[in-house]
Amino acid sequence: MPNEESLRAFQAAHHRGEVVIDVRDRVEYATGHVPGAISIPLDRLAARLDHVPAGRVHVVCASGNRSKVAADLLRRTGRDAVSVAGGTTAWHRAGGTLARGRHTG
Repeated sequence: MPNEESLRAFQAAHHRGEVVIDVRDRVEYATGHVPGAISIPLDRLAARLDHVPAGRVHVVCASGNRSKVAADLLRRTGRDAVSVAGGTTAWHRAGGTLARGRHTG
């Protein structure tokens, strides 16, 4: 399974209501995130694996670098996880809306 998915594939998955984990820090998340994304900062992910829902997980950050690390970690623990190419920045540039507010995970 590939470690990274295209923005187009992610847009379709998001439309279907699949799980999105945002691994940016809380301030970054609060200033604008993919609607419905669960906030679990990368530096806390290993300790909070029980907060990651079952099933396929789409991992986002700002540009796709931290999300690759997070998706790798999740996959090593047996989860079906993939990093979103271009992250939240690409999502927004492609016309995706951003939700704002406090962290949720």
